Amino acid sequence: MEQLVFELVLPEPPSFANFLAGRNAELLDVLSAFLTGGRDTGMLIWGGPGVGKTHLARAAVTLAQERGLGARFFAHPRELDDDALASLRASTEQVIAIDGIDLADEAAAGRLFTDLRTRLGWGLVYELLALDDDAKPAALAVYAKSRGIVLSDDVIDYLLRHGRRDMPSLLATLAALDRQSLATKRPITVPLLKGWLQRELEWKPAAADTSRSA
Repeated sequence: MEQLVFELVLPEPPSFANFLAGRNAELLDVLSAFLTGGRDTGMLIWGGPGVGKTHLARAAVTLAQERGLGARFFAHPRELDDDALASLRASTEQVIAIDGIDLADEAAAGRLFTDLRTRLGWGLVYELLALDDDAKPAALAVYAKSRGIVLSDDVIDYLLRHGRRDMPSLLATLAALDRQSLATKRPITVPLLKGWLQRELEWKPAAADTSRSA
């Protein structure tokens, strides 16, 4: 019988230390220097889905705060409304991180670029690159360690060969396996992973059939 599982071990909060740089080593160095460089400018980081933009934005705010700088994170451009802008103008915050600026509607884009256009125009622009396949085993090992998961090389290898290879899906699979391991009191092994992946394949068509008949 499976046990109820409570999330007692949470992943570490986003930081520079638990972000696997891969081909982005220069970007991390520049971003770290930017946070304490005293420049009156901005920095734009762009990239595909799931490459870690939100992770770095949150990590940058945390690092700035640790270095004694006022910093604030906005999870969506709509949060940067007139009241927020007025608050920023009256504050001493030196680092502002805004996630998902490509999601801004016309009003949010107007507020965003009216206030920050000069900074972005004179600032740095970097593309955040996805991890190469060769770097993904190390990334999975780092994530597993942050959750206290014991993960062998053969499990990582099997997951990369048979599961979805984008990092958000891989990390979500590890989190699900961790819950399954705790619920069944079984270690995370290749047989456990095989069973979980097979169950996912069997469940998704059934879920699709149910939605079509509704």
